[in-house]
Amino acid sequence: MTVPLLDLVESQMIANRLPLVAVSLAAVPHANTPTVLTLHWHGFVELKLHQDSEAVGYQSVPSSALQVNQRWDQFDDIEFDALETAWELGAWSLERIEAKPFSRPGADPHEAVLGMAAFGTSPVSIDGEPPFVADVPDADDLIEAAGRNGYVQWTFRPVRGGMWADVSDDVTLEAGGYRNPTCPLVTKPVLDVSRLRQPRRVVYPFGRSRFDSLGGSQRSRQLGKEASHEAAFRFGGSP
Repeated sequence: MTVPLLDLVESQMIANRLPLVAVSLAAVPHANTPTVLTLHWHGFVELKLHQDSEAVGYQSVPSSALQVNQRWDQFDDIEFDALETAWELGAWSLERIEAKPFSRPGADPHEAVLGMAAFGTSPVSIDGEPPFVADVPDADDLIEAAGRNGYVQWTFRPVRGGMWADVSDDVTLEAGGYRNPTCPLVTKPVLDVSRLRQPRRVVYPFGRSRFDSLGGSQRSRQLGKEASHEAAFRFGGSP
C-alpha cells in the first residue's frame, strides 16, 4: 500500500508536537530503491546535571530521518508527491537539487557531508550528539550508491506545522497556513536520470507576497531568516 508523503509528514508532526524548520526527501537514481524522508525540527531540550537540578544549557532537538519503502519508476513519481505535500503544507517553494557523485576524484569533502546528511547520516556532531534520530536500515547502501551515481533531494519549509507562520506574508495561504489541493504546477524532468553528471537546482515557486508591489521588504526579511537556518537543517540540526 502506498502512503502519500503528506500523510507521513503529518503523522510525524502529530507524534513529535514540534514546529518544523524544513522537510527533505532524498533518492538515488535507481528505480524502486528506498527514499529517505528527513524532518528538521525547531526545538531544544534542557541539559541538567541531574534530574532535579536546574537546566545548565540547551541542546537542539535532532532531526528525524525515516526510510520510505515504496515503489517508484521515475523521479516524476516522487516529485509529484513532493510537490503536492509542499503545496498543501503552505511552503513558499519546493527546491530540487540534482547532486553529482560525491565519491568522484577531486570532489570537495563538503559534498560527501551533504550527501551523507541527505540519507540520515552525518560525521558532524552537535554538542557531542548525532544530529539525526535515524531509522534508515539501508543508509550505507544508499550513501554508497549516491557516492557513485549522485542523488536528488527535494526540500521545502512548511508554514502549516512549521516555524514560518509568524514571518509568512503569502497571500495564497488559507488562515491556517495551508493550501487546498491540488498543486497547479507540473514536474520538470531530471536531465540525467541514470547518472547525475552535472549539478542542477530547480525551484518550484508557490507563494506570492502581498508586499511585492512595495518592493518585497517583508519577503526579504523572511528570506533572511530562512537563510540563517540553512546550514542548521542541511546538517540535521535545529537553529
